[in-house]
Amino acid sequence: MLQSIRDGSRSWGAKIIIGLMVAAMALFGVESLFSVFGSDPNEVASVNGEPIMRQQVELEVQRALRSGQVPPEQERALRNDMLDQLITQQLLTQYADDGGFYVSDAQLDQIIVGLPEFHDHNGRFSADIFRNRLAGAGYSPVSFRQDLRLDIKRQQLQQGLAFSDFSLPGEQARLAELQRQARSFRYVLLDSNDADADINVTDEQIQAYYDANQARFERPEQVRVEYVLIDRQAMAQESDVDELALRNAWREQNRDADRRVSHIMVTFGDERSREEAQEIANTAREALDEGESFADTALRYSDDTASAEEAGDLGVISRGIFGEAFDNAAFSLEEGQVSDVVEMDGAFHIVQVTEIEAPTFEEQRDVLRQNVALNEVNDDFNAKVQQLIDESFAADDLQSVADDLNLTLNQTDWLARGEGEGVLSEPGVLDEAFNEEVLENGYNSEVIELDDDRRLVLRVAEHREAALIGLDEVRDEVEQAVASQQRQQALLEQARAMTAQLEAGETIDIDWQEATNVSRQSEGTLPQVLIQEVFRMPHPEAGESRYRAINLPQGVAVVALDDVTDGEADEQMQGFVTQMAEQLRAQAVIQGLIAELYRDADIER
Repeated sequence: MLQSIRDGSRSWGAKIIIGLMVAAMALFGVESLFSVFGSDPNEVASVNGEPIMRQQVELEVQRALRSGQVPPEQERALRNDMLDQLITQQLLTQYADDGGFYVSDAQLDQIIVGLPEFHDHNGRFSADIFRNRLAGAGYSPVSFRQDLRLDIKRQQLQQGLAFSDFSLPGEQARLAELQRQARSFRYVLLDSNDADADINVTDEQIQAYYDANQARFERPEQVRVEYVLIDRQAMAQESDVDELALRNAWREQNRDADRRVSHIMVTFGDERSREEAQEIANTAREALDEGESFADTALRYSDDTASAEEAGDLGVISRGIFGEAFDNAAFSLEEGQVSDVVEMDGAFHIVQVTEIEAPTFEEQRDVLRQNVALNEVNDDFNAKVQQLIDESFAADDLQSVADDLNLTLNQTDWLARGEGEGVLSEPGVLDEAFNEEVLENGYNSEVIELDDDRRLVLRVAEHREAALIGLDEVRDEVEQAVASQQRQQALLEQARAMTAQLEAGETIDIDWQEATNVSRQSEGTLPQVLIQEVFRMPHPEAGESRYRAINLPQGVAVVALDDVTDGEADEQMQGFVTQMAEQLRAQAVIQGLIAELYRDADIER
């Protein structure tokens, strides 16, 4: 359908159609066209028909990066991992729903108030800490409850599977015995310098290796991509923000923040008329204007003698404690400011804010600037996005679109599927370059919504099919690989000849290295593959040794296994092994379920 519309996009009829479509998008959003043109372009995967959106992946990536546990340079790999994780979670959630797993609102409430992350210093649940922690992790209370409900369902499922499996006492004892076993052996490491062979790589060997390993020398299908990006954050960075707007934003952001206040109170009633009280309050306010300290003025004029002795201090208050009139005065002031005379509840008050329990203006300046700038460029961003939708739809190139919107046309080198960097590495983005309309018909992609702040359109500038790289181009690489194989084989044959001599009782000149009482968990300079192979060797007879040539990633080892000891019984070790065995068995059961769910699922990326 898109092809037929685009082919006639310059006809009057097509212009009318496009005009109606643009109107629909303006009124109802681009989602209004999905039912006409197919699935949402921001859908990066579907699991049994349920979509996973690009925004979901990006949100999880940003949460992981914000946690500080993932370095920014791993962001590209993290996106792929997060997509895999979301697919697995979707499968488990669907399975749990089919099994009737249920979490009530009361259970959720009980779990949330019991989480220590949301407790204050007294160990009690704090709504403020709850909201702040969620905001810092990119959650709203509603979205957190939704995710927590799904997490609990998946935990119930996995715990049920884990508790359904067990190991017998005899298995646990045998595992502990094997775990604490120690072996003493001698070894010598041979590397390529020890190879006693003439390395001579022939053309026939090169051709044979090339023919046998062609998958290694295949160049995948590749594209060179052009793309334009509209970034609200970048637009905001270039926006000039007025200092007054920053101050107003800071006041608005902190207008409900708790604050410490002091006051001067002048009462009226039986002993003093309202007019007399107002005159005293006005006199006190004049004294403050003339430079008298708030503490001294409170001592002289305030009828609240208890607070007056503490410089008028009322402590930290929240909005709503002293009523609307007091709030209007106290919560309109910045730190250090003093209000005018305020009448309420049979008294006149003068209020001073001594401390606001929020970051200072300077501490928040950068965040405030970004937020204000984002709001200021919002209309321009939306207009630019709409223009991008309109122009990229029918344009024969992206350069003209970039020029009209004053955007940079970005160009890449050759890329295979999954090889993009930066924005092209985000889930599903580069996939757009390989869909039929973009790749084969040469159209611009749909406008891709990366997140709330970024929109992207790409186009394939050049395409080449997957192909086998010619032998001439990789001859040096192949020759080195064949030579390495020959050296490794020569070393292995030498090592096997040495072990045959040793097993026959012959004495040969070897500079043995000693390794005594090595356990499976030994940490040292020995290659782990060497330790693993030593523990696979059969026990030697008393007073004798077992010999083996062991192939290593780089070189070969000749090993003489001299002794095997059971090690001392250790309750702590046995408990640890039992726990590990149970965890491994439970993990195997869960992984088995996940593998089965993947096999039976309809997953599209």
